[in-house]
Amino acid sequence: MILTMSTKNSVYKNASRKEYNLTTEQTLIGRYLRNLLKKRAEQGLLSRVHSINTPQFDPNDLMPQLKSNNLTTLSLFSGGGGLDLGFDKAGYTHQGAYEIIPICGETLKNNRPNWRIHSGSEKGDVTQIKWQDEIGSIDVIHGCPPCQPFSIAGQQEGENDERNMWSEFIRAVNIIKPKSFVAENVLGLLNPKFRGFVQEHILDKLPDYHILLFELNAADFGVPQIRRRVFFVGFRTLANFKHFKIPQPTHISSELEGTCFDNICRTNDLFENTLPKTMGVRKALGLPDIGYDSLAPTLRSAFTGKRNTTSVLNSTAGQKVWGNIGIWPNGVQANRDKASAFPAKYDHFRLSVQDCALLQGFPEEWCFAGAVYQVLGQIGNSVAPPVGYQVAKAVAIALLLGTEQ
Repeated sequence: MILTMSTKNSVYKNASRKEYNLTTEQTLIGRYLRNLLKKRAEQGLLSRVHSINTPQFDPNDLMPQLKSNNLTTLSLFSGGGGLDLGFDKAGYTHQGAYEIIPICGETLKNNRPNWRIHSGSEKGDVTQIKWQDEIGSIDVIHGCPPCQPFSIAGQQEGENDERNMWSEFIRAVNIIKPKSFVAENVLGLLNPKFRGFVQEHILDKLPDYHILLFELNAADFGVPQIRRRVFFVGFRTLANFKHFKIPQPTHISSELEGTCFDNICRTNDLFENTLPKTMGVRKALGLPDIGYDSLAPTLRSAFTGKRNTTSVLNSTAGQKVWGNIGIWPNGVQANRDKASAFPAKYDHFRLSVQDCALLQGFPEEWCFAGAVYQVLGQIGNSVAPPVGYQVAKAVAIALLLGTEQ
């Protein structure tokens, strides 16, 4: 198959970012006008450019509920519940979750009232937990230690960043001694500058475990977003470790009809006739066919960088991708009705938080608590649940096969 680069002109230019020297008065006026426009939209005084969309993508199709595997999990740094949901769908029994951000705890409680959720600075601070009560009752510990110390979106201060919580994740593993653990983080952790940190402060601190590091892209598992993350999976016994297989792609993601990514045209010959293709964003969200579609750029978290943002835009390159598919990544709205009522620049489609959750792999029924920026923070910080699901399945198989020997 031969693909040609799209000839569609981007609405975004390759020019450098403009610098605006605005007075305080001009800034306040601009903010007032934006709020006025939003108010008029909420009152239904603006003409709708796009009708309310009905998505075609259902993440539940990527992670059908499995029967109980009789394995228990403990979740640390749970966030919006991406790993928790993936492990839940894979048949694990959830024994508890610890998350210091209160609004994340509300999300988890609302979606799974029967789970034991410890959240907030008093109950969710893992630095204050001794863990002795969990010894012998947990098969798998999973979690996402804060990624900001290693993300290219931050200062990459690593171990010197006060948000680095790897030592606490490791402390829990070494005290509880589960059969296995799963930790997820940003790809920046594999940067050569952190090679010493990974070896000295992670691998060497877990001498009782056989550990494998690997990278997964959410798009390879049917999630319509380019999201590359690193996973650490460890097993206490060599037998279990030998049975673990890194999850293999379930979908073709490197190309979409009429689309090339990162200025590289790729072909899929080995799996082209055997695996389904990951949906593009427009198809996934149920938007009209404009003859061009693409995977979403990595959604940014509103918990990083500028606070209270309602944008999922993470780079200039990402802005061009959103522009090419006619979607506005800024000013995300609380629901689809509000998004439809608030016309975006260039008459592009405006996203709702439900749309963003879908693009991250969360099913419609998983509802997030909080204001828009808090919801986007939870979504952008989460593991894509279908990816967590595949890792959880692989861990369960390794544990069950290793036990049979």
